[in-house]
Parts: sequence; C-alpha cells; structure tokens
Amino acid sequence: MRPVHRIGQHRSRLIPSGHRVLGYHNVTEITVEILMPIMQQQSHNPTLKNGLLSQFPAQPAGQTMTLQGALNKVLISLVLVVISALYTWNRYVGALNLYLTHNPGQPIAQAVAQAMAATSVYLWVGLIAGLILALATSFKPMWAPVTAPLYAIAEGLFLGAMSAMFNASYPGIVIQAVLLTFAVMAVMWFLYRSGLIRVTNKLRTGIMAATGGVFLFYLVTWIVGFFGVSTQNLFFGSQISIVISLVIVAIAAFNLLLDFDLIAKGAQSGWPHYMEWYSAFALTVTLVWLYLELLALLANLNSR
Repeated sequence: MRPVHRIGQHRSRLIPSGHRVLGYHNVTEITVEILMPIMQQQSHNPTLKNGLLSQFPAQPAGQTMTLQGALNKVLISLVLVVISALYTWNRYVGALNLYLTHNPGQPIAQAVAQAMAATSVYLWVGLIAGLILALATSFKPMWAPVTAPLYAIAEGLFLGAMSAMFNASYPGIVIQAVLLTFAVMAVMWFLYRSGLIRVTNKLRTGIMAATGGVFLFYLVTWIVGFFGVSTQNLFFGSQISIVISLVIVAIAAFNLLLDFDLIAKGAQSGWPHYMEWYSAFALTVTLVWLYLELLALLANLNSR
C-alpha cells in the first residue's frame, strides 16, 4: 500500500473539521452507520445457525468437505479481500495525491474530503453488495462456491476505502489493526485447538446471545440518532467508549471459536464439498467484523 498523506492538526478526527463527507459530520455517525450492516451480516453468520451443525446426508466419495480444502478456501477468500482492498486503497491515495498536485497550497483537509468522495462509491457498493451476498450465502449454502468469493471481493472494496480514511487521520493504524486481527485469530485458534476452550452448546448459546446484544446495541444507537440523541460518548473520546470497544472486540474474537468449530465438525462429519466455501465465508465475516472493531478501538485510543 502506498502511504497516505498525514492530516496533521486534524489527526483526532476521522472527518476533518468543518467538512461533511459521505453525509456524515463526525466519527460516531459513520461508525454506527458502517457497523450496522456488518452486524447484520454477523447475525446471519452460518456458525450461528444451529441447523448447520446437524448431520448432512451421506455424500459420495471424493465429494465431501475436508479440513485442508476448507483452509485453502479461507486462504483464497483472504487473498481476494486483500487484492480488492488494495485497489480501493490505491484509488484513494491516487485521488489524494492528484488533488494536492493540482492544488498546491490548499488545506490537506480539503484534499482528504475530495479523496473520500472519490472512493465513496467503492465503500457503499462493497458494503451493500457484501450484505446481499452474505444473506444469500447464509440462506442458500449451496451457492457458496460462487457467492463466497464474490463476498470477499465486495468486502475488500469496502475495507480498502474505509481503511484509507482511517489511516488518513491516524497514520499507521491500518497495519496495527491488521496485525492485531491475525494475532487474535492465532490466539483463538490455539485456545480451540489445544482444548483450553471447548465449544459446548452452552458456550455457543452464550456467544450467540452476546452477538445479538451487540447488534441490538448498534441498532438502538442508530435509531436514537434519528431523533437527535447524541451517542458519541459511547463510541469515541471517552473511557466508557474504550470499555465498550474492548467488550465488543472480545465478543468478535469468541465468534472465531464458532467458525473453527464449524470447519472442524464439517470435515469430521463429511459435509458436502460446497461447505468448504461456506465455512470460509463464515470465517471471513467474523474477521471483517473483528478488524473493523479493532480499527475503531485503535482510533479511539489514538485520539486521546
């Protein structure tokens, strides 16, 4: 990724002061609006649907899900996310540099606003397409070999634009969030693989309830925002916002256990071959959510 110009005095804000970008005035509005569809995707995550943990009919030899096959599909999905994210990231950087080249001496905040506007279409197309593809994949698992890769591409378009916007305000925050995301995944995989944490029905129910609670939290704050009620302190610039972010990050991390369990049970039980893509989709959904929550948490900490 090419470096994005630093905003300087506007580093404490995602959106430069005095500018209305993408229809938002502040970080609270854009955080809630963006995370609402992500939580909608997570609420339809296949690992949270008990029916998928039941046995499938016997499959012909060579047409069953394998652990290696599922891991390969996960790797392919992540590569697709990265490639499409780099595309929108570079579009943002290109728009930023082009404006600064043709408008020397102009405030950097104005350049950032122009770059945001130039990449907003990728952000919203990726977000909306991702939601549609997530719902389609959840309700029609057999479509996963087609919809799961498309979902990864759509989420990459969205994440590339979103990451560039955050990085403009907080240089270096994106690489930190990426490293933390994979570090958390590695830790949760170790805890699952070693047996230190076992995915029991009780734990699964608790994770489902906690995830549903996060979705309701975002939904309520999103609704009250329409009535002029400020919820900024719950998301940004306060100690309670940091505590809330840490709790949500922990819940997202525990969702990874459900994804690992889905892959392990599917391979052991000989589920249909298309469930490899389905499992990869489930893990990708959770990783996207975890990454965004870590990004928001790091932005919150850097603003203090």
